[in-house]
Amino acid sequence: MRRVALAGRVAEGAPLDVEVTPMRRRHLRSVLRIEAQVYPRPWNLGLFMSELSLRGDRIYHVARVGQTVVGYGGLMLVAGEGHVTTLAVDPAWQRRGVGARLLLALVRDGIERGITAITLEVRMGNQAAQALYRRFGFAPAGVRRNYYVETGEDALVMWAHDVDGAGYAARLARIEATLTGSTVTDRPHPEPPPR
Repeated sequence: MRRVALAGRVAEGAPLDVEVTPMRRRHLRSVLRIEAQVYPRPWNLGLFMSELSLRGDRIYHVARVGQTVVGYGGLMLVAGEGHVTTLAVDPAWQRRGVGARLLLALVRDGIERGITAITLEVRMGNQAAQALYRRFGFAPAGVRRNYYVETGEDALVMWAHDVDGAGYAARLARIEATLTGSTVTDRPHPEPPPR
């Protein structure tokens, strides 16, 4: 069955076919467009280029529907732990499972590269993002006061531990089973964890 596209989008409520692939320079124009829509103080091209150059300890992915980049995310690897540096979905594609698909790919790639725990900061007022992170087993661990300089908003620090265990793998499988449509993940070959 073909899906009806509306202005280049899959009709609301229809199952999504999403491709998650490593972020490349060619994606940055679309990434910057989304970045400007969702963040009061967006990252610039230079910052993304710098992050992409650190392939040994960074993982960045984009999510595409057809040829359209609809979201992106990043994970920094440090001493056996992961830190979600960014996760954003185009507002026109939010609440369609794109963020969950990106986070699944980031977490799985991080686990392949040896992480056992993941942390992140999220705006105190961003309840939708906090709900997504709780689904992934993240629990509140503290608050960073006035973390977001542009608004003075506090950040909730969240952690997920033991992400390399069988219980967490089962959690990821349950999350993936709830997503409608398909996800194709083009994953790079993992680099061995540092010794």
